Amino acid sequence: MQKALWLSLLFLLALSACAAPATAAPTIAPTRISATSTSAPSVGSVMVSEKDRMQLLYVPTGKFTMGSEDGDDNEKPVHVVSLDGFWIDQTEITNGMYALCVKDGKCNAPGSKESLTRPTYYGEAKYNSYPVVFVDWNRAKTYCEWAGRRLPTEAEWEKAARGTEAFVYPWGNAMPDKDLLNYTDVIGDTTEVGMYPKGVSPYGALDMAGNVWEWVNDWFASDYYQNSPESNPPGPSTGRTHVLRGGSWNLNEDLVRSTYRGTHPSEPNLGIGFRCAMDGNQ
Repeated sequence: MQKALWLSLLFLLALSACAAPATAAPTIAPTRISATSTSAPSVGSVMVSEKDRMQLLYVPTGKFTMGSEDGDDNEKPVHVVSLDGFWIDQTEITNGMYALCVKDGKCNAPGSKESLTRPTYYGEAKYNSYPVVFVDWNRAKTYCEWAGRRLPTEAEWEKAARGTEAFVYPWGNAMPDKDLLNYTDVIGDTTEVGMYPKGVSPYGALDMAGNVWEWVNDWFASDYYQNSPESNPPGPSTGRTHVLRGGSWNLNEDLVRSTYRGTHPSEPNLGIGFRCAMDGNQ
């Protein structure tokens, strides 16, 4: 498929967003624990995966506000959700990490080795710390399972991105700019993960706005919020497309909001990557 068509797929949806008063996300001092630690994790706890060396951040049990009255209809109604504690990857899965799963014979290689402006992207050492792209939903799911994790639910992803203060963006309510994230074609392609520390989420997660869209586990249903469970919503039981979150490097401030719900068939795309999650009792 031509790159122009891949690029057009990134602009599947459009909406208008309402800016809220500027509020900054709190700074978290990390506390590193091991996967075998008997200490109870809390906000600021960090675990390192033995499989791919990803740093995981702890999101504690509790309630948060999901959805937005200022967004698209599929973001309504705003509702309170209670989630069990869980771990979320600090960054998107990188080319280098994904290559470990391919080398192990558990993952299929990405659908293409290129990115929009780079003929050789996956498999090129200098891009090992950039987010893997051209991975469909099934590849993402397989990788997370290989790494001993899973794809986050849509609710988990949103809580990890905006925290319990109902922030519009991971960093707070201030409008995006080029120092907070990779968006609106300022760079014109992906950037190395973790390059925007000022855009950190309340739990310490990076790149949850911009850079690449991220697959979550849920099927997409535009009316799901109208009847979703109040506790640990798993998403619809069936569907035609899966949910994407976070927007990508070429999208505007409306589409990188933490409540924005993208959707796409389970196909590889040059603007789509993923991160993993893990239950809090592991």
